[in-house]
Amino acid sequence: MVKVKICGLSRAQDIAAVNRILPDYVGFVFAESRRKISVEKAAEFKEKLDPDVAAVGVFVDEEIEIIADIFKKGIIDIVQLHGSESDEYIKRLKENCGCPVIKAVRVDSILPDLPLEADYLLFDSIVAGSGQRLNWSLITGIEKPFFLAGGLSAGNVKIAIEKTKPFAVDVSSGVETNGVKDSGKIRNFTNFARKA
Repeated sequence: MVKVKICGLSRAQDIAAVNRILPDYVGFVFAESRRKISVEKAAEFKEKLDPDVAAVGVFVDEEIEIIADIFKKGIIDIVQLHGSESDEYIKRLKENCGCPVIKAVRVDSILPDLPLEADYLLFDSIVAGSGQRLNWSLITGIEKPFFLAGGLSAGNVKIAIEKTKPFAVDVSSGVETNGVKDSGKIRNFTNFARKA
């Protein structure tokens, strides 16, 4: 069964919603974004999060020591990198804290070189978090497990899974109404993804 990640949780009611629906992963954004939360807020959320749901910390070109500290405190279970982090950076990060790493790859008209050191890849559109869909036909024959993001919603997640065969699907704006997470949309997205 394809795993589900709901990214960009920023309110206590978002945690309550995912605790009812139980996706496999949730994302806490620590990079500049309208969904950015503080480390303190993430720690509060993690305490309330169902233990069956893994917390992913989203970073952009952050200092390795800062990420490692957040991971070692148990605030996140997995690190997701969305900047220009190199394989050398990923290797040093993993040596520092032993954290699993998801590396985002922005896809435009071609598939760029893929990082080797990450445990998982995440394919997203050029403008991450925009709800813009990427060209699924570019993602074929990928051997490393990957998360598919970029413009997913309950209406297209089933066909996206059929076409790309991801390890997991990742959604943020596709489960929002007026810029905030919508528990009904989270439930529908999760259900459709798991039935694919």
